[in-house]
Amino acid sequence: MHYRNGREAKNGDKIVKLDAGKVVSFGVLHSATPGNDYCNGYIATIQSPNDYACMVDCLHVDDVAEILAEKGLSERPKGK
Repeated sequence: MHYRNGREAKNGDKIVKLDAGKVVSFGVLHSATPGNDYCNGYIATIQSPNDYACMVDCLHVDDVAEILAEKGLSERPKGK
């Protein structure tokens, strides 16, 4: 199992889910089984419904999308 950037995926990893180059979910990967990089596993969301925002620790989602595009990670890889 591997993430979009090729890094090996393991249950228990903290992950972000992307859609159209934007972060749509954040949590812990669980119930994923080896041998499949597509539609495999679940995300146990860990984001509190309310959290404080210290601006120097935050990025706008459009800026994150731009960074992903610059790194070539904004699009889902073609199926094998």
